[in-house]
Amino acid sequence: MPRPRTPLLNRERIVGAALRLVDEEGLAALSTRRLAGELSVSGPSLYNHFATKDELLDAVVDGVIGEVDLSMFGTGAPWPEALRDWARSYRAALAAHPNIVPVLAQGPGRRPNALRLADAVFGCLVEAGWPRGQATRIGALMRYFVTGSALASFAAGFPEDAGLYDAADYPHLGEAHRLAEHRAAVDEGAFETGLEALLDGLVLRFERPGQARDQGPGPTAHQGSRATNAGRSSGSTGS
Repeated sequence: MPRPRTPLLNRERIVGAALRLVDEEGLAALSTRRLAGELSVSGPSLYNHFATKDELLDAVVDGVIGEVDLSMFGTGAPWPEALRDWARSYRAALAAHPNIVPVLAQGPGRRPNALRLADAVFGCLVEAGWPRGQATRIGALMRYFVTGSALASFAAGFPEDAGLYDAADYPHLGEAHRLAEHRAAVDEGAFETGLEALLDGLVLRFERPGQARDQGPGPTAHQGSRATNAGRSSGSTGS
């Protein structure tokens, strides 16, 4: 009976195996030797597809970003509604792969899906009437908020040891030992509370008289060199 053939090695298979390894054991477990073993191939064969570990990690991160729903943009939905739906999808993707979040938090880099995400958020805000400089900062703010919420569990950070929280030292933490057992409700509730507060604040800022001129200093990440140079000479980023 012929031996079963090893599946053809390709970028998709390598990225999938790398993500599974990171999900199960963390970033420290990812090495060329370990990944080659998982795929039953020789280590050098991986370099035919990824020249460096950083290049592989970029592809893994971009695959996770590819799970984020962007369909709410460009539909004519109000910008707060679109941002709300997107932020929830973004957090869900990161929550499914929390070990990769520290790499993802470094920025879009040369990752196509991450750049498409940034473009979609920026486009939504500018089309709604936000000045370009403000739109760039809001996009950054939203990314900080979502990635920060996925970095770790607040509730799980409290030990389940009632004796630890002595009333003399921590008079308001008498129930803290119970937080871990309510991890999902606490962490998801915190995210939703923060998201609504953030969007409510942005809506108030958007409706403030003179918002269209409220640019602030500094170039945007979405302007070409000509617009950036013009902004430097005039002291604004343009609208």
